[in-house]
Amino acid sequence: MRRRHNSKRVVKEDQHKINSKIRAEKIRLVGDNIEVGIYVTKDALAIADEQGLDLVEISPKADPPVCKVMDYKKFLYEQKKRDKALKSKATKVTIKEIRFGPQTDDHDYEFKKKHAEKFLKDGAKLKAFVFFKGRSIIFKEQGQILLLRLAQDLEELGKVEQMPRLEGKRMTMFIAPKKVK
Repeated sequence: MRRRHNSKRVVKEDQHKINSKIRAEKIRLVGDNIEVGIYVTKDALAIADEQGLDLVEISPKADPPVCKVMDYKKFLYEQKKRDKALKSKATKVTIKEIRFGPQTDDHDYEFKKKHAEKFLKDGAKLKAFVFFKGRSIIFKEQGQILLLRLAQDLEELGKVEQMPRLEGKRMTMFIAPKKVK
């Protein structure tokens, strides 16, 4: 017995109404090489057709709706290009974690501090936390002192975004890198 795939093709709908899909009787026409004004939709379509371009509804909520004479495919391409450029400029924040115990010794502390410095220099946010196992929760003051010492040591590289805060068995602190001038 063969199975049938019941796949329906998804037709992507345009974001704008173009040409014959514009249903308004009268529209405000804008565009290059065009006398701006209010036109009957048929006349506007004729003007667009004459120039070999499309009539695109830009703001449908206006009264009357605003339409522009332009090359729609080129417009979509430009829009896609703009969106891609904006997306590439958006910064991606990475968060690096460093874990301490409440009784971390000096050598361990220095080792982890070096890593924290490297992370902040690379532009990543730092999440430093002290993890309390079992009964070690009684040393929460030591954990807080440890995190504040780290914040003080990293003062020139980053600024504290969130002071040490106890959440369950973890005491967490966030440090954001300072902007490099």
